[in-house]
Amino acid sequence: MLIGDVARRSGVSARMLRHYESLGLVRPTGRTDSGYRQYSSEDIRRIFHIESLRSLGLSLRDVRRALDDPGFAPAELVDDLIRQTRDRIAAETKLLTRLRRIGAAEPAGWEDVLQSIALLQALGSTSAGARQRAALSAVEGVPAPVEALVEAVLSESDPNVAGALRWALAQSGEDGLALLAEGLDSPAAEVRKRAVQSIAEIPNGEATVLLRDALTNRDIAVRGHAALALGARGVADAVPTLIDMVVEERNDADAADALSTLASDPALADQIATGLVDRLSSGTMGSSARRRLAQALADIPGITSSRALADLSQDEDRAVALTATYILTLRDAR
Repeated sequence: MLIGDVARRSGVSARMLRHYESLGLVRPTGRTDSGYRQYSSEDIRRIFHIESLRSLGLSLRDVRRALDDPGFAPAELVDDLIRQTRDRIAAETKLLTRLRRIGAAEPAGWEDVLQSIALLQALGSTSAGARQRAALSAVEGVPAPVEALVEAVLSESDPNVAGALRWALAQSGEDGLALLAEGLDSPAAEVRKRAVQSIAEIPNGEATVLLRDALTNRDIAVRGHAALALGARGVADAVPTLIDMVVEERNDADAADALSTLASDPALADQIATGLVDRLSSGTMGSSARRRLAQALADIPGITSSRALADLSQDEDRAVALTATYILTLRDAR
């Protein structure tokens, strides 16, 4: 078969077939009387083998080794190809993400594109200062795609940078809430924590809905952060979790402050006092927990909390009794 026929049948151009010949990959078995290359069925089979191996990403050098070296073991090379392919996919995915984010910014010209690229690079910088400046400029200068801000805040370990990123997200409104909600279910505890902290700083109704949902999150830390944020917003749903936090000594001072804020609403004050008293009457409460509950009752107005404090002033544990007595003295002086 002549080279033109081989090219048509194999899909390999005549020029590439000559290149293969120059490399010694495949040589025509013979020549016609006129000197034209003539390929045998075995030559054509080898060409198809070459193309098959090239389709896996092998270089021509590796293709030749695979076909001609009897001792060639493919396993290691295939492993290398898998690694290289994964690296290439990761790089292409990163590029695609960057392009999508630049497109989301709706650049009016190439200057906008260049500014967006600089901002995205700064958000991924190894310098905390550069990341913080990028977060601030995302509001004051070049707008950053919300998706980029969410990714940055969920991976940020520096507290100052994280604060700037949360502020930038809060300024962007509710656009990032859906992505932050996904972070609440992350397998990484730190990511879940960063997600709920970011949601807590977005002051709108949709964020409040997410925080309410987070009260039942499997992560106890997420539940706690959500309860504190909801307490500051005057949401009564947070009361049971806040009381749990006081009893279990998890951010108990902040939880007591949140309960105090909620108790400024007369409709909630008695509910909170009753919840605290119910925990006191459980019969299994340790002295340190009773003391924390007494402290939490201090700023809860009403007869229910006053009676509970009077009972605690007679507590068998001296520290609990003194704490309750002191609180009653302060309440009487008001």
